Amino acid sequence: MFKILTLNNISVAGLDRLPRDKFEVASEISHPDAVLVRSFKMHDMEIPESLKAIGRAGAGVNNIPVAAMTEKGIPVFNAPGANSNAVKELVIAGMLLAARNIGQAWNFSRELEGEDTEIGKNVEQGKKNFVGFELPGRTLGVIGLGAIGVKVANAARALGMKVVGYDPTITVKSAWKLSADVEQALSVDDLIAKSDFITFHVPLIDSTRHMINEERLKLMRKNSVLLNFARSGIIDDEAAVKALDDGHLYAYVCDFPSNLLKDHPRCITLPHLGASTREAEENCAIMVADQVRDYLENGNITNSVNFPDINLPRNGGHRLLVVNSNVPNMVGQISTDLAEGGLNIIDMLNKSRDEIAVTLIDVDKEPDETTVERIKAIDGVLSVRCLGCTKDND
Repeated sequence: MFKILTLNNISVAGLDRLPRDKFEVASEISHPDAVLVRSFKMHDMEIPESLKAIGRAGAGVNNIPVAAMTEKGIPVFNAPGANSNAVKELVIAGMLLAARNIGQAWNFSRELEGEDTEIGKNVEQGKKNFVGFELPGRTLGVIGLGAIGVKVANAARALGMKVVGYDPTITVKSAWKLSADVEQALSVDDLIAKSDFITFHVPLIDSTRHMINEERLKLMRKNSVLLNFARSGIIDDEAAVKALDDGHLYAYVCDFPSNLLKDHPRCITLPHLGASTREAEENCAIMVADQVRDYLENGNITNSVNFPDINLPRNGGHRLLVVNSNVPNMVGQISTDLAEGGLNIIDMLNKSRDEIAVTLIDVDKEPDETTVERIKAIDGVLSVRCLGCTKDND
């Protein structure tokens, strides 16, 4: 029986993927094998010694101490793309809100007073203050062409916009899905100079913090629009407000309100709604629950932010999962210990990522405790589990 600790409300659609005859799931549980989390900040949390995996029901993992988990040999899973349609729709909505001055017009209408005839007269007089512009023919710059960025780019093309994209690490999978009409930018500065709207779909890391700053704002076309539904901190908010006040920037739409932004007349702030749809929450929960379950039961890894992808179909026998530092001769030492334990290897797969390596080994009989302990004692081995054995060694 695996124990799963939930640190936030996780969609029932995801929890239903964990059969109750194999998984105990609760918001308070001792010695958990895995944690499922959304926004709970785990940096100050005491990590249980029993923990084997963390599943983030979303894309960003800033709330999880990933580096510390890597050192402990614990994979951190996320759900990239599961909320991509929800974010895409909000980006399109953000462009329309900005282009048509909808927020300002709505506030104007709500403040109208008097009889209906007087309101009607004031509407006709006031609407000239909210004249906007249309999207077709305008250029959208998309920084980050992962699951979300690709959908945003393709949706903008369908609306008749020109699209420029920048992502030096775009995957082949994403490239296949991207509209052939999307122009490749040579750099962030190149994209900025060509765009009327700019949207960001990248994580907040050192290289993306204040990616848009005072210098780059000067490169933007006059009356352009910034959209940030990725992470607070990617845009230098103080510099953006200054550009709004100077009349260089037309509007700033973001998902991260602050005292600086929330009352600015040319800024539209939303309460972090990017993935806040029932569909997105269900998709994220289902994806991450499936991934955590597959890791606990089979050792397979999909969509981990700190471990390599690895998938070895079950071919019978007993399975060992070894997580170790990515250094030479680890597989050789593991194989030697298995041989000394009288075990024959049926199938084996080894994958590495940065400083971590993972080996899945199917052997012809259940390893005894002495063999497992011998492998654990190898310098650099972080964890050893015998999956489905009489005793799930950890």
